[in-house]
Amino acid sequence: MKEVRAIIRPNRRDRLREALRAIPNFPGMSMFSAQGFTAPASIDKRSVRDELTDFTEKYMVCVLCPDDMVETIRNVIVSSCGTGNFGDGLVWVLDVASVHRVRNGEPMA
Repeated sequence: MKEVRAIIRPNRRDRLREALRAIPNFPGMSMFSAQGFTAPASIDKRSVRDELTDFTEKYMVCVLCPDDMVETIRNVIVSSCGTGNFGDGLVWVLDVASVHRVRNGEPMA
C-alpha cells in the first residue's frame, strides 16, 4: 500500500476531486489546508509582490491506495492541477507499513 500526497493550488481543488472520482475503484482522499512558498533559488526573478506574499494558501491531498493505482493517481493530480507556473505544487509517494480501519480495527490490504 502507498500514500500519494500532493500540494495543490486551492483553485484546482474541485477539478481534482472530479478527476479522482472518475478513476475506477478510487479509494477516497483527505484534504487539508496548508500554507507554503516556493524555494527562492528556483525562481529567477522575484517581484516585490512575491516578497510580500511569501506564504500562499494551498491544499495538501492525501490518498491511501494499492501500489498499482499510484501512477494513475499521480498522473491525474499532475494533469488536473498543473498550470505550468511556479507554485503549482508537488506530488510524492510514501510506503505505508499498515492501515487499520478505526471502525472495527480490521487491517486493509
